[in-house]
Amino acid sequence: MNVREILPTGIDLPSAGTVTMFSTTWCGYCRRLKSQLDREGIGYTEINIEETPGTAELVETINGGNQTVPTLLFPDGSSATNPSLAQVQKQLG
Repeated sequence: MNVREILPTGIDLPSAGTVTMFSTTWCGYCRRLKSQLDREGIGYTEINIEETPGTAELVETINGGNQTVPTLLFPDGSSATNPSLAQVQKQLG
């Protein structure tokens, strides 16, 4: 699914070589992926779906009705749910 058409107002696709990560403060998988991205020098913008209007609904749409995090957006408009570091690196090229 290309999410370009369904992004909430104020949310843009990430810049080349970076990702947007939708997360929550209590998500252990999010913390793990953030530390891996930091270690590898991959830039990301984190958006808390419990605090940013419209983003929980976006995550639900991407994930078939589930608010599953981390959900990542890539510069090409694609998304991934709870991806491994290797999957993120591959998608970014």
